Amino acid sequence: MRSLADFDVCGLEALLTEWGHKPVHARRVLRAFYDACGEVEWNRLDVGTNLREHLRREVAIRRSRVVTARRSADGTQKLLVEFDTNAGAADASVSHGTTRGGIVPGGAVEAVLMPSHRPDRAAGCVSSQVGCAMGCDFCASTRRGLERSLGAGEIVEQFLHLRRAAADMGRRLTSLVFMGMGEPMHNLDNVIAAIQRIAGNDLGALGWRQVTVSTVGVVPGIDRLADADLNVNLAVSLHAPDDATRSRIVPSNRRYPVAEVMDATRRFASRTGRIPTIEYCMLAGVNDSLEQAELLADLIDGARVHVNLIPYNPIGAGVSGTVYRRPSAERLREFLEALRERRVVAHFRDTRGDDVDAACGQLRETAARAEPEKAFVKLGG
Repeated sequence: MRSLADFDVCGLEALLTEWGHKPVHARRVLRAFYDACGEVEWNRLDVGTNLREHLRREVAIRRSRVVTARRSADGTQKLLVEFDTNAGAADASVSHGTTRGGIVPGGAVEAVLMPSHRPDRAAGCVSSQVGCAMGCDFCASTRRGLERSLGAGEIVEQFLHLRRAAADMGRRLTSLVFMGMGEPMHNLDNVIAAIQRIAGNDLGALGWRQVTVSTVGVVPGIDRLADADLNVNLAVSLHAPDDATRSRIVPSNRRYPVAEVMDATRRFASRTGRIPTIEYCMLAGVNDSLEQAELLADLIDGARVHVNLIPYNPIGAGVSGTVYRRPSAERLREFLEALRERRVVAHFRDTRGDDVDAACGQLRETAARAEPEKAFVKLGG
């Protein structure tokens, strides 16, 4: 059964017309759904008894639920979102695209809510796939591989869960990043469809510039995102300035080497006018030398990008068995200063939620270890 999040306005208008109802009600139904953070009740919809009952029989309010929620001392909330195992694959047809690997029911993903320094705002992070196939050695998401890609509606439902969690904290969700589980460029049709519902004024109304799509450096995807002309932001997970180091920790570098990734990043900036972010996870003794800082500055060479240095959030042994460490505070400072001396715009991302398994993929993996038969822990038993 499809959920309300599976539809954009045109898709629901077409369904209502097929049923013999007035299509004008579609926008009203969906706006009520988004305004209620996905928790609208059928009997509260002002659309007439016949349509309300038809919707109740044929469409689910939503097909996901938060099964685990952990809150950090710094206010970060990490949600484990489970999808209905009885859901069909209809989401692909209403997303106006195809999903790499297909859509199969069930599974659980992670979404994160990060309170801003401003007391009334928060940022969200959503997943695009259940698991991840990219194999980055320092990332927990990839240790169990890729299970499936998410439909557009399943991505939207994560956004609505985060919007509700923010509201419960007295905050407003004001930005969203696709930096959770999975590679967004390998599910780009559904990612774009979800962004259109989340950011557009008709439904989620978050705002296009408030959305950032992250990639490990899938060059064709970067170009496709630029061509989509959504006015969203791009973040590129580079993590090393040279092919030898990057191939060691980011296997996709063997297909899309550093120079090609940076060329695509420059093209995105030129086509869209948006300034991309270079994500750089700092790993002690791997990519944190001052020589590598100089190589990174050479690679950027005047490009309009921001470099986001990320102190590593430990996950234990990586895919290769290597146990990575966070560099010392002194080395982190020296690396940043070396970049800034070369006029690179760089800053540190605050580490958030270390005490609630906030690194991508950790909560799902921890829950799976706690209850391997279910692969997650349900709230309320």
